Amino acid sequence: MAEFFLELFSEEIPARMQEAAAEQLAKLVGAQLAPLSPRDIKAFGAARRIAVVATIDAEVPESASEVRGPKLSAPPQALEGFLRKNGAAREELVEEDGYFLLRRNLPSRPAGELIAGEFAQALAGFGWPKSMRWGQSGAFTWVRPLRRVVCLLDGAVIPFTLGPVASGDQSEGHRFLASGAFRVTSAAQWQAELRARRAIVDADERRKMIAEGLRAAAGAKGLSVAGDAGLLDEVAGLVEWPVCLIGAIDPGQMALPPEVRELSMKVNQRYFATRDAAGNPAPYFAFVANIAANDGGAAIIAGNERVLRARLADAEHFWAQDRKQTLESWLPKLDAVTFHAKLGTQHARAGRIEALAREIALALGADAAAADAAARAGRLCKADLVSGMVGEFPELQGIMGGYYAEASGEGDAIAGAIRTHYQPKGPSDEVPSGVVSAAVALADKIDTLREFFRIGETPTGSGDPFALRRAALGVIRIVLENGLRLNLMPLVGAEVFDFLIERLRVKLRGEGKRFDVLNAVLDTARDDDLTRLIARTEALGAFLASEDGANLLAAYRRSTNILRIEDAKDGPHEGTIDPGLLAEAAEIALADALEAVDLEARRRLEDEDFAGAMRGFAALRAPVDAFFDHVTVNATGAELRRNRLRLLARLRDVMHRVADFSKLEG
Repeated sequence: MAEFFLELFSEEIPARMQEAAAEQLAKLVGAQLAPLSPRDIKAFGAARRIAVVATIDAEVPESASEVRGPKLSAPPQALEGFLRKNGAAREELVEEDGYFLLRRNLPSRPAGELIAGEFAQALAGFGWPKSMRWGQSGAFTWVRPLRRVVCLLDGAVIPFTLGPVASGDQSEGHRFLASGAFRVTSAAQWQAELRARRAIVDADERRKMIAEGLRAAAGAKGLSVAGDAGLLDEVAGLVEWPVCLIGAIDPGQMALPPEVRELSMKVNQRYFATRDAAGNPAPYFAFVANIAANDGGAAIIAGNERVLRARLADAEHFWAQDRKQTLESWLPKLDAVTFHAKLGTQHARAGRIEALAREIALALGADAAAADAAARAGRLCKADLVSGMVGEFPELQGIMGGYYAEASGEGDAIAGAIRTHYQPKGPSDEVPSGVVSAAVALADKIDTLREFFRIGETPTGSGDPFALRRAALGVIRIVLENGLRLNLMPLVGAEVFDFLIERLRVKLRGEGKRFDVLNAVLDTARDDDLTRLIARTEALGAFLASEDGANLLAAYRRSTNILRIEDAKDGPHEGTIDPGLLAEAAEIALADALEAVDLEARRRLEDEDFAGAMRGFAALRAPVDAFFDHVTVNATGAELRRNRLRLLARLRDVMHRVADFSKLEG
């Protein structure tokens, strides 16, 4: 058993690539050193290095190998190629079952020999999303210039060359706080020495240090830091020795919309926004330096405050210039913005959204004023695409449209609908609420779905370049989370509706719910009102989870199995049940119960009391159990047998009133 350690030290690796590179390196060790049984593999990713440590066997044990070659009848060239490929001589081959076989006893092989050979070659092909060549690299590429390679086996250097760099035992700590090389003897010593030299190599530890440091620095001023997991991850990849500091925002620049200010801080400078005790934006920003300065960071803070003032001054310029015009005045410019080559311009799209938003609002029961507001918001919702602010920060489209709508005097309902019409953008994003906002957001997404399906640009496999799956999920969430009663088929058509239902199945599966229950309900009632459809599905799911439901499902399956077998003989066994042939008390009771339950279920379903309809079906359990306990279905009398089979068919049909139970799994 031996410790294998590898460090690849380079110029700064982009933060977004570090985690994936560390994982790739760990997988490479597992695959390439498989003959040495690597275990306890741990990878590290930091700004200037990726590394891995593993426990491996000291040698590849002795083994026997057998390789089948060409047929005995193969031409000489095939045999020569096989010998050349395996580095073998003709005398080593044996003939067996019409083939040449190469059998060898492979001696044990030291781990260092394997690492210096195959593993070094595999490292040369390490895959980066983007890589580069530099002065002495020749054909070799790496994400940034590679400076050092440490490769040790129990502290001894494994010699090989990777590009222009020969392996050794020298590494480096922090670029500024502890410059110069040091000798590495083991993974533990390497990590401890780097800590002493102000470089934290464990990404989770850096992330924790930053989160706690930001919390402490902000707390000292009575502030809190706005949560941003993505920014935290990125910053953790930018620094080796995190030092958290707080800077002040120019009071005059607090007049900018908070979304503008905070996005500029995040995108341009990787700053964190702060909140005061009431949860409102505070005139401070938090950031992480990569150096512990002698003055406590005063000069660093002052420099970053100066940079932020300049950044926000640019945003102030766009904010002032954009508000000199109304949203309406920007609409003609949308003719120069292409939505899609086959679908025309954003101006044409805004017209479609306008008409669709009005139609949806009216379908949702809005009055004329609300429908007009929805149409107006739909007409203006894309106008901010040609604004200076959205040109600088595309992430703010919709949000800025809301601000500019307010500045143009459009009213709160219209401004709010424009602001939220892209939502939900992700699974954790809130959905628009209120009939005007919901109508515009639905119109935006339904137009996207309808138009791309119309030109045949539908998702295939894992490819979804126009985010149609996200649009479909947005429609589903807006309808369900607002409890909207909306018939979707007239709005989207059959093909898009089927796509919506498929995404609904995926959503239910992701939430751990039974999507087969949805399939069962859909097979009975192809309902395009998603709110009603889900209510019916949830009621059936709750019933099936009960003891009565589980037993009735078992009885249904027993009935349908009997019908399937008997229908194959002389079926189908459908039609009116003859009361005169109901001889047994149990079959009379079942027939009566079916009529009562069917009548009640029809009434409850019509009233959309799905839970009540399910409760009614619970009354069938006792008579169904008694029927199977006391009645012989395949009676000797032909007419009696057919009547009892019709009774089972009646049971099936009554249960199909709420769902096709044959679609249920398990």
